[in-house]
Amino acid sequence: MEKLINRPNYLNQLIENKDIDLIKIITGIRRSGKSSLLQLFYNYLLEIGVNKKNIIHINFESLKYSNLKDYLDLYNYIKNHIENDDKIYLLFDEIQVISNFEKALESFRLDFNCDIYMTGSNAYMLSSEFSTLISGRYIEIKMLPLSFKEFLKFYNFDKNISKEEKFQNYLQIGGMPILHKLGDLKRINQTLEGIYSTIVLKDILQRNSQIDHSILSRLILFICSNIGNITINKYMQMLAASFFIYPISRYDIKGKNLLKTLGKNYIVDIGFRNLLLGYRNMDRGHILENIVFLELMRREYKVYIGKINDLEIDFIAETPQKKMYIQVSETLIDEKNRERELNSLFKIKDNYEKIILTMDRDFEKSFDGIRVINIIDWLLEDF
Repeated sequence: MEKLINRPNYLNQLIENKDIDLIKIITGIRRSGKSSLLQLFYNYLLEIGVNKKNIIHINFESLKYSNLKDYLDLYNYIKNHIENDDKIYLLFDEIQVISNFEKALESFRLDFNCDIYMTGSNAYMLSSEFSTLISGRYIEIKMLPLSFKEFLKFYNFDKNISKEEKFQNYLQIGGMPILHKLGDLKRINQTLEGIYSTIVLKDILQRNSQIDHSILSRLILFICSNIGNITINKYMQMLAASFFIYPISRYDIKGKNLLKTLGKNYIVDIGFRNLLLGYRNMDRGHILENIVFLELMRREYKVYIGKINDLEIDFIAETPQKKMYIQVSETLIDEKNRERELNSLFKIKDNYEKIILTMDRDFEKSFDGIRVINIIDWLLEDF
């Protein structure tokens, strides 16, 4: 069996919540590593001494379990495989294919001494019916493609290759974990094309039969070529539900309120954007902005677009303990560009951290308290 590469940021979240009476739900786009994470957790349970008989691990995309059609089939299967009164660990991969699966989950919690973990590739599994039955009794772990730091761990680069060259590679192929097994760009693009087609066909079109495929395809191309720009369309909800895009709201810093319009959308992995449009150096600014957004999500920030008068702040990032304002600019060498980025931040009168992320090195590190950080260094820092 192939050796799995650990992704501790996610595995530790499962370990920290082990034996807590909450259903652990791992969500994320297809092929982002959810199944591997569940397998890593399975291995962890064995390592700490859990009896193999007390772990039931089901991947519902396997034909082995094709006879399980609905919640009653699943309930009876689990009931018949429990051999003792010890705690049972239930690991369900892509459980959303089971009709009314949430009814089975609630019965497992009531009837058995169990700890439940599950994955899903679309947000429909967290529907209103699920929320009604399991309200307040689950924790969602949002899994994303590889960060740049993880990317360096997955790929074996020659020692002589610089960080900048590795980052350029990351900008071009993105962070889908499966790609590290492939050697050349042709196979990488073929694999990305397969994942993309599955998302569109299985996660969107099959669930929304009235949707026009050609309109959806054109919209996706528009989003990819206008990263971070405003798009309003009923199709957006479907793309967000499949975790292909992440919509974020705009916040009026001066008025201190969320705006109902003028939000933006970011794509889950830049590899898909480059697959559909091709990689162009002229687009690096938008690509960097997308990568910073995803990294803020990984670091569990709540992210907004900022508005201050008629100026824009790329990101407002918040946790309960921290808040910061971020501008992303490929370079500050051009004076007009530098003034534009700085002026937006200077307009903000509070004392929260303000930073500019750029590809520049050996540039002035601070402008009146506004820090300038190389984006590669920022992506590789501990958090």
